[in-house]
Amino acid sequence: MGVLNVTPDSFSDGGKYLDVENAVRRGVEMAAEGADIIDVGGESTRPRGGAYGEGAASISMQEELDRVMPVIERLRRETDVPLSIDTTKSSIARTALAAGACLVNDISGLRFDPGMAGTIALAGGSVVIMHIRGSPQTMQQHTEYVDLFGEVLGYLREGADIAQRAGIRQIMVDPGIGFGKTTADNYRLVAGIPYFTSLGYPVLVGPSRKAFVGEVTGLPVNDRLEGTLAAVVGAILAGAHVVRVHDVREVRRAALVADSLRRAASTIPPRISSPAQ
Repeated sequence: MGVLNVTPDSFSDGGKYLDVENAVRRGVEMAAEGADIIDVGGESTRPRGGAYGEGAASISMQEELDRVMPVIERLRRETDVPLSIDTTKSSIARTALAAGACLVNDISGLRFDPGMAGTIALAGGSVVIMHIRGSPQTMQQHTEYVDLFGEVLGYLREGADIAQRAGIRQIMVDPGIGFGKTTADNYRLVAGIPYFTSLGYPVLVGPSRKAFVGEVTGLPVNDRLEGTLAAVVGAILAGAHVVRVHDVREVRRAALVADSLRRAASTIPPRISSPAQ
């Protein structure tokens, strides 16, 4: 899944693709680089605090529509790659799905807007249900867990149940790397992906250029490619089905090798102990 932020204030590429022509050009480029899905977002989720400063400001529904719809409409004409809309608002999702998007990437896990699940189901769309604590403005103030895996797993299971009851047929789950977690938590979640595959849905992971990579490498956001690649490979080997990234060309190459390693691992016979001497 290629990230296409049509925003002025996203933590990594804010402002780079705010212009429609630049955004469409990048979307077409990502398709050529091998993106299987292009995820278009018009409202930044950059958190408040730490390395992110004051965080991203909320925007009106109309402003979000004005940012994403020209891009979705153009990309639908210029590429066959499936399009996703990254939003928590059912009205944005409804308009994007009507214009040709087929997937809603909801960072709230269907919690912020009670009309979201029904909107997606009515349009025949698919959904990504992500775990978050609080809102993007407050999430990094809520990073203490009694049971990290139990709490994230429960949130995702409940979100998937909401989707199923609404009639959504295709569901993915996302443990929400960087959304209300510490650096240590983020590494544990990537390594612990088998907990989330146990739900029976494809697992999406978004490690791209995030702070947990920067904390370990000591590098700024635009110099985290190698760390992102390591996290992606680790996620795939742990069982992730989809990775959401900015650097599509480089990650696809790494993912092809990781997929081959994962397939090879499944063919290795069990180790047989040597007979006692």
